[in-house]
Amino acid sequence: MPFVPHRVFFEEMALNYPIGRRMWELFRSRQGVSVRVLKPGQRVAGIPGGTPLEAYREGKRTVWVGVRKTLQFQSCKPSAHYQLPLITGCTGECEYCYLNTRLGDKPYVRIYVNLDDILEQTARYIEERKPAITFFEGAATSDPVPVEPYTGALASTVRFFAQQEFGRFRFVTKYTEIDSLLDIDHGRRTTVRFSINAEQVIKAYEHSTPSLAKRLEAATRVARAGYPLGFIVGPVILFDGWEQQYRSMFDCLGRLIEDAIQPLFFEIISHRFTARAKKIITRVFPATTLPMDEEKRRFKHGQFGYGKYVYPPEQMEAIRCFFTQAIHEFFPEAGIDYIV
Repeated sequence: MPFVPHRVFFEEMALNYPIGRRMWELFRSRQGVSVRVLKPGQRVAGIPGGTPLEAYREGKRTVWVGVRKTLQFQSCKPSAHYQLPLITGCTGECEYCYLNTRLGDKPYVRIYVNLDDILEQTARYIEERKPAITFFEGAATSDPVPVEPYTGALASTVRFFAQQEFGRFRFVTKYTEIDSLLDIDHGRRTTVRFSINAEQVIKAYEHSTPSLAKRLEAATRVARAGYPLGFIVGPVILFDGWEQQYRSMFDCLGRLIEDAIQPLFFEIISHRFTARAKKIITRVFPATTLPMDEEKRRFKHGQFGYGKYVYPPEQMEAIRCFFTQAIHEFFPEAGIDYIV
């Protein structure tokens, strides 16, 4: 079912932009959606929630529409050179998500209406690095697909990159509202990736997201439209019978993806967590069964100055061996970008 917010907050100046005006007209006439205009300096307030979980879920059903002030893009290793900030936040309720540590107790979705400014800055970054190819990640701190029917930002960005000889765009999603992208002249300069996982992980931890089958069906539509196609498998969580379930996932993918669609690209990301993430996750999801026992993990310093708990070397080696062999078995022509 397409995402429909409970409430939408508009920065006053957002109404001066086409995306902002279009969303204003749409939501103002929609029953059941509260719409407010924020004066300069006024903050989002009034998101309900009597418990941390209720506040979290109401935050996920809240949208802020405004102007992105900062046009300096952050780096995005190992996925790309830069993050491309179309939106911030996600409508999904995945228990493990690292955004739980970044977006506060009521993690609302932020939509940026000054898309032309963002793409102009993108062009400057491309110009600085050419003739090298510059890669941009459109989902580093978001999943832009659920709000695409309202923003059209992905479609505009795909068209922009189709004209960029030295620029490439990529984004990842768990969602399926991608039909508006299928008839666009993308020039094969946009790679669409789907985040997939074992059925047990999706059912236990990826709340308010489509099933694996629906994600794979959407992926086949994207592939038939000629887009380069990739898959992020993650977070890989080790549980009794994990190899069998991940093989089943690849089997389902193999039966849907035609040989003519090769090559595919895979990124494998093992489960990890920080001390701060664990604290937030257990407060919002007090009954979580996520494996977060520090005694069974290895502490590793991260690239952004904080440490995280990762699987120990022997388990990481088991993950690397399994996914390398399974991908080569099911998809001999596929590439593996990384296993981390």
